[in-house]
Amino acid sequence: MSVNIEGLVEYTEEHMMKTLEHQLADFNAVRTGKASPALVENISVDYYGNPTRLREIAGITAPEPRMLVIQPWDPSSITAVEKAIIAANIGISPVSDGRIIRLPIPELSEERRKSLVKQVKGRSEESRIAIRNIRRDSNEAAKKAQKDSKITEDELKAMLEEIQKLTDDYIKQVDEMLHKKESELMAL
Repeated sequence: MSVNIEGLVEYTEEHMMKTLEHQLADFNAVRTGKASPALVENISVDYYGNPTRLREIAGITAPEPRMLVIQPWDPSSITAVEKAIIAANIGISPVSDGRIIRLPIPELSEERRKSLVKQVKGRSEESRIAIRNIRRDSNEAAKKAQKDSKITEDELKAMLEEIQKLTDDYIKQVDEMLHKKESELMAL
């Protein structure tokens, strides 16, 4: 890790923030029984031989709480979009009328809800591990800078405390996101 020691804390916070943003994007893609464009927008569609994200070739809306509507800008891509949705294995069958694709979002069974909760808990643990790894790398960089006489022992101590405070804050945010998603999934 080659980072300027003066910018180490900012570097650490920036990477922890990216981890949190990644978790949020992961959570948004988890189906909760409510229609959300995030559920399908990153599905890869074979569009004229190129893998393309669905959001780049179609408009995705949620006109009703339990319905997604996908309107490809190129009507000839309807079958490719349908195949991609089926291949994505999100548990929703597309219904097409030749111009638009409707995705009726079915109710989640209790078993499926528990499975999704287990899935988001696993993703949260991955985020916690990523944050701890960022802390470890930053601590090592700070200790190396102190060893190389770039910072004093007091500066090292202050830096390590600040990095630990960032770590605690971001892990707390990960846990809050997890609890929010868990209650969203288990709500009827």
